[in-house]
Amino acid sequence: MLRIALLVALAACVAPASFAVTVKDDAGATITLPRPAQRIVSLAPHLTELLFAAGAGDRVVGVGAFADYPEAAKRLPQVGDSAMLDLERIVALKPDLLVVWRDGNSPQQLQRLATLGIPVYASEMGTLADIAQTLRRLGRIAGTEGVAEARAAAFEQRLQALRERYAGRPPLRVFYQVWQRPLLTFNDRHLVMQGLALCGVRNVFGSLAPLTPSVGEEAVVAADPDAIVTGRSGRDAPDGLDGWRRLGQMKAVRRGALIVIDPDTLHRSSDRIVEGLDGLCAKLDAVRAAR
Repeated sequence: MLRIALLVALAACVAPASFAVTVKDDAGATITLPRPAQRIVSLAPHLTELLFAAGAGDRVVGVGAFADYPEAAKRLPQVGDSAMLDLERIVALKPDLLVVWRDGNSPQQLQRLATLGIPVYASEMGTLADIAQTLRRLGRIAGTEGVAEARAAAFEQRLQALRERYAGRPPLRVFYQVWQRPLLTFNDRHLVMQGLALCGVRNVFGSLAPLTPSVGEEAVVAADPDAIVTGRSGRDAPDGLDGWRRLGQMKAVRRGALIVIDPDTLHRSSDRIVEGLDGLCAKLDAVRAAR
């Protein structure tokens, strides 16, 4: 711990303030910096994406594991994952701000980070609107408000365009398969399903309590959705839908409405989610038109 304490002291030796910035994070904490953040460590891939999107990519000096977008994020030093962070490496990067995922980074790790005396911005996005708000907040704390505002506004405009494009379309009942074994799906509070609701999708398991509930095959068969959607990482990876293809009595199977998507954009809470929603809504609308 002595070594960490010394590194913290070195990290505190930064240039004089230009102007102070104050932002409130999703934990309700107020973060005040003597000047916009110059050296940021981001501990979640989607937050790294949002920092770059907000114009603060050149301020990011370290990232958590799995930060692979944009390309520049791959070249940054990694400081561990949600289960185990390398505190010495974090301090050695001399950050003046840590950006953390409130529910993704373990409470124990967050408590350890708090002992370092480095300002922490805690993020937790429960709605699509929170993505735009986070962009604006990150832009504020990094001094890149102009870029962040433009990106947030573009995101909001694309969501509104989806809403208008599919307004009044007949509802389409969908089962979204997140994982095959165990069989997992999303409820209606998940950002993906919030987005799909804009294009008239009705989630057959939307009322279940967990954000990512486990369901049984029999329950899916009984729900008999109009379409089944799943994500596949990698072109050669199995899609996990063979079990459904054997059940020809289901509407989705009978009509060929088994949809495989790249989950990279959809499953991250960044503004790129609207790209995934745009493509998936178009595929689902084709299913609707063919009914």
